[in-house]
Amino acid sequence: MAEKVLMKGNEALAAAAVRAGCRFYFGYPITPQTEIAAYMSKTMPKIGGTFLQAESEVAAINMLYGASAAGARCMTSSSSPGVSLKAEGISYMAGADLPGVIINVERGGPGLGSIQPSQQDYWQATRAMGHGDSRHIVFAPCTVQEMADLVYLAFDKADEYLMPVVILADGLLGQMMEPVVLPPEKTELPEKPWATCGHGGKRPHNVANSLYLQPDQLEDKLIERYKRYEKVEQTEQRSEGFMLEDAEYVVVAFGASARIARTAVTKARAEGIKVGLLRPITLWPFPNDALAATVDQAKAYLSVEMSMGQMVDDVRLAIHDARPVSFFGRTGGMIPSPAEVLDAIRKMAEQAGE
Repeated sequence: MAEKVLMKGNEALAAAAVRAGCRFYFGYPITPQTEIAAYMSKTMPKIGGTFLQAESEVAAINMLYGASAAGARCMTSSSSPGVSLKAEGISYMAGADLPGVIINVERGGPGLGSIQPSQQDYWQATRAMGHGDSRHIVFAPCTVQEMADLVYLAFDKADEYLMPVVILADGLLGQMMEPVVLPPEKTELPEKPWATCGHGGKRPHNVANSLYLQPDQLEDKLIERYKRYEKVEQTEQRSEGFMLEDAEYVVVAFGASARIARTAVTKARAEGIKVGLLRPITLWPFPNDALAATVDQAKAYLSVEMSMGQMVDDVRLAIHDARPVSFFGRTGGMIPSPAEVLDAIRKMAEQAGE
């Protein structure tokens, strides 16, 4: 049996990235994700990798672009306002079909906001990581174990679909400590025949580029890319259900909020309310299929978030507004309590006719 170790979420994520084959890390310190950079600064020199604290978040994402174009497995991390600065570079990577892993350990916003946990970057992660027609897989871990497991998976998915992949965590998960089993060291990585590395004249030059001067060429490229995105939507939806088998009410929550919601669901069950929890693990592609499958028996839905209400729109879209969808959230760095979520569940059940 693999050994469990007690690790902070940020450190477990960094350790798993190294085991996934990440050998280039570019970042800039910002609370509450600085432990990722600290771990990489100590580890990379020991394994022949590169740690570089860039002069800014803008520089870090463009270094990621360069390392990815050369065929390396690479990663950058930041927290909310820092990720905003990376948006242009992420769009360039999407436009050049370059893989890479971007970590956002969220804090309260907008602006500098607070250094407390938040889920206020949902819209940014799922809708606007960069300008233009582009999509990015977004994973939302719920435990320290998933911080490790999902970043390990993210590198594979980035290479498979030639796209940036985002880990959307929050300060609570980044700072908390739990037992974790780290994934095994990868001994083989996929070939990258498209990389802009040396070739000894054995093939044509590869170019990493997102510029198309002819609009018809750019349109053709986007249509081709969206066929790949369609495949992602069909095959990469991930979610976890809890007490959904006979649920008449469904709570939808991701990340740290899902931990709190799970406790509230258990307490509501003890009161006789038939409620279950659906936890999205991928925020894009959103688990539309799993949520739609609950519509026939569900009377109402409740979206629980650490924001003013962002995922709630996707819940409504997934069920085609077939049932009422309410929202409960705390924002600015405030964390909802199980008692508050339980009260919101009671109100949902009352409004649906209990």
